[in-house]
Amino acid sequence: MTRVLLTHAARPLRHRWATVVLAVLAAVLTAASGWLGVQLYERHEEERRHQDILAAARQSALNFTSLDYRHYDRDSKNVLNGATGDFKKQFAAQTTQLTKIVADNKSVSEGQILDAGIARADERTARVLVVADSKVTNVAAPEGTSRNYRLQLDLVLEDGQWLTSNVEFVG
Repeated sequence: MTRVLLTHAARPLRHRWATVVLAVLAAVLTAASGWLGVQLYERHEEERRHQDILAAARQSALNFTSLDYRHYDRDSKNVLNGATGDFKKQFAAQTTQLTKIVADNKSVSEGQILDAGIARADERTARVLVVADSKVTNVAAPEGTSRNYRLQLDLVLEDGQWLTSNVEFVG
């Protein structure tokens, strides 16, 4: 059996290779950790954005389905405070007419949001589908009638707040 003795000069070369391999492994692990950290952060931000979108859509739909002739000014302002764009303009333009109709009929609508889900969303816009019910009482139905709503709300992010830019009745 032959025995190979490492010369004094060969040992530092071997240590240099080990150092290089360890440095490369450390760089790869650091890069992978950074990438995973960014992915986790982006997922957290997306989840938080989705929660904000759903909360805004639920509140907007609740405001839209809960109107009381005794405080219609307050209720319509709640709708307008969560609105923007064409939806805000259209609702504001109809407020005077709606105030008279609601008061004449002594209408009270008590909305309840049953479910909501995001159909699509990005950093600035979202579309949410909302299922809501309301009990409506008025002169013609003093005992009340139930109404079911399937709403599609489009939302936009303005000044850090999600606002409803369009409401459509669907299904």
